[in-house]
Amino acid sequence: MEEYSQEDWGNHSQELHGYPTDQELDEIPVTKRTLKIKQESSEEAQKRDIMQNIVQILESVQLKWELFQSWTDFSRLHLSNKLAIFGIGYNTRWKEDIRYHYAEISSQVPLGKRLREYFNSEKPEGRIIMTRVQKMNWKNVYYKFLEITISEARCLELHMEIDWIPIAHSKPTGGNVVQYLLPGGIPKSPGLYAIGYEECIERPPSPHVERRTLDPGKEGRVDLETLSAQASLQVEIEPTRITYCYLGIAEVRTLQQCLFLHFQANTKTFSKDWVGINGFLSQNCIVDPGVSPKSIYIKFVEVERDFLSAGSLVECLEKAIGYPLKYNN
Repeated sequence: MEEYSQEDWGNHSQELHGYPTDQELDEIPVTKRTLKIKQESSEEAQKRDIMQNIVQILESVQLKWELFQSWTDFSRLHLSNKLAIFGIGYNTRWKEDIRYHYAEISSQVPLGKRLREYFNSEKPEGRIIMTRVQKMNWKNVYYKFLEITISEARCLELHMEIDWIPIAHSKPTGGNVVQYLLPGGIPKSPGLYAIGYEECIERPPSPHVERRTLDPGKEGRVDLETLSAQASLQVEIEPTRITYCYLGIAEVRTLQQCLFLHFQANTKTFSKDWVGINGFLSQNCIVDPGVSPKSIYIKFVEVERDFLSAGSLVECLEKAIGYPLKYNN
């Protein structure tokens, strides 16, 4: 039998698990290695955030866990060709509470097929579950699911996978009116789109600045003048998030036409009686001197026209984001 040194075993183990060996690591520049680690960490964080969002949706609709018993569970007709949000759970001999192992939106593969992969020991996903049950890490395995339409799947994709696009605006014209400048590349096809806004919230300077300005003595008086000037300029900005306020369905018109109608409405025809998203966007164009309008964002996803009439799209998005859409009826 061939003998290996401790170093050889380390490299052999790294190769088996697909990791680079120590020698290969030494050959990779430190900057590239750092960037790769940061990228992988960012991707893992994003996956974790998406899974937490899916779990939140499943919990918000109060579905019951079903005990996995046999393969026939997933061969049933009502699971064979459905799209769904699903979760895999488990409990232990010590704690009966069911915890999530995994959650996913099955938007491309039918639910029945996807679940079979998680309970098939020949698949990577199923092998993990089988091993934990065999080793008595887990007692029982459960699943739950919420059937969704194709349009609802695209709506959730819009929320979780599509980035916001900021809408630029012109300098004030006619005194206090700005115009929105829509980006190019908006599809001339049907689909879903969302409009959101961001507000910066100002807060007073940090308390430690005030404490330092109270120090007595000559040096303290000099520090007071310096820090007072800094404090008057240094307004700390709270981290903000983009708030969804409207979900649009471009079914009769295209995405480009719908967004053009929202953002290119002539402010001269603005009326205080306007309500809804057009009223909000028009009012945001009228600003006081020295005040910027709210930052507005859009995102969109193409969806085949035949699918857009199915499902409850506004309620689907509201469940995913956790609050009501202000300008949807």
